[in-house]
Formats: sequence, C-alpha cells, structure tokens
Amino acid sequence: MPSPTIGRRARAAYPVLLLLLPVLAAGCATTRPRPAPDAAGASPPATAGQPVATPGGAAGPVGTADPRGTAAPSGAAAPTGSPARAGLPHVFPVRATNVDYHPTHSAYPGTDIFADCGEPVVAVTDGVLLEVSRVDRFDRRGPRGPHNGGLSVSLLGDDGVRYYGSHLSRIADGVDAGVRVRAGQRLGEVGRTGNANNVCHLHFGISPPCDGRDGWWIRRGVVWPAPYLNSWRRKGNKEPAAEVAAWHRRHGCPKAPANG
Repeated sequence: MPSPTIGRRARAAYPVLLLLLPVLAAGCATTRPRPAPDAAGASPPATAGQPVATPGGAAGPVGTADPRGTAAPSGAAAPTGSPARAGLPHVFPVRATNVDYHPTHSAYPGTDIFADCGEPVVAVTDGVLLEVSRVDRFDRRGPRGPHNGGLSVSLLGDDGVRYYGSHLSRIADGVDAGVRVRAGQRLGEVGRTGNANNVCHLHFGISPPCDGRDGWWIRRGVVWPAPYLNSWRRKGNKEPAAEVAAWHRRHGCPKAPANG
C-alpha cells in the first residue's frame, strides 16, 4: 500500500492541480494515486546484475541520433496481428519498494507511477531504444504537448510494443537511441522534469511504433497500462502486444491528438 510520505506529498500538490486538469489534459495527470488492485504487500521485482548496454546486435529498428539528445524513430515497423515475439520477460518499470500508481489517467490511456526522485527506472522488456531525450525543453508558455515529458526514454520491445517513460531526473550513461537493452536494465531515475507539476513520478505509456508518422500523442500511451503493471509487480508476465496490435488495426497512426 502507498506510504504516508507519498500520500502527504501528493495531497499537498494536488488541490490546485485538480482545478487545472481540463487545461493540462495534454500533460500528465498527477492526481493523488489510488492503491492498485493487487498492490497490497507487493513490491516490484528486483533485478540483480544489470547488463551493460551495448550498441549493435539489434533485432529491431535503430533510431538516428539527434545531437540535441533526442532520437526520432527510424524505420520502426508497426505491430501486426500477432506479436513479434511472445513469451518475453516483462518487469515493473520502477525498481523501488515505496511505489504506487494510477489505474487510470486524465484524458488518455497512461499511468503515473509515483516513487521518490532518484529511484531506478528500468527497461520493461528486451528491445532497442528508439528515442532518448536528455534535455528538458518544457516551457509553460509554449505548447502543452511535444515537450511535456522532459527527460524521457522510449523502448521498442522485441514483442513489437513501444514502452515510454518520462519526467526522469537523469538518463543513465550509455542509454542512447539504437542501443539494445534487456529487461530490468537501468535506464535512468525517477524525477519531475517536463510537465510533472513538481511531483516525483514516472509517466508510463504503451503504444505501437508508427513508421515515419509518429507523434507525442501516440508515444504518451494508447492502451491502459495498469493491468500489465499489476501483473509485472507480482512477477507475472501479462503481455500487451495483442491489445496494442488490435488498437493499431482500429486506429492506424493518428496524425494529430484526438483530445488535446
């Protein structure tokens, strides 16, 4: 169950935020989290002996590095009716004991995972890094979408699913577009960069990679992560590939956000 520390911090930050949610719908929904259905007494899996990130050897597409610290997808194949690889290991994306998350989000499918700033953020499954943003470009005077995530990482899993984490305080050394990583490998640290409303958390999104037509409105998440997080937290291996592929068949790759 969530700790008193997180509860007090969230309650202090959210009264004003709740009044602003309609305006901030394009950003993260940092309302006070409710306990996840199976979170009582559970803790995310720890992973011993993190592998070292090594370029090359990628089974999936490789991004093209941007000198400003952000890489855009390059040739990422959208999922088809069947997963690229079934039975891959999946782990909870934050390695901490004091953690909680939303079953829902504000205006689109996604999840805010609340933990102390500095807690490790890890790769959910085996795959190749698509985009890495090491620079916080969010400006409250600017557009409330493209740079909401601050420091962020997206991973194309070998299951054909993209996993996105944002608001990080730090990106780990060697974590760059085109680098192959393994489930449980450290990618960075929980933070509050971007449009995080000064609350330490990881925004976590699940989506298909859309070849050459991608945008932040897809990357931020299109299917609800909570059922998968519930499984991974208790060391299960529920896989989102089929749901993501079904969403992609219905919606394709939208060229603009549906709800801001």
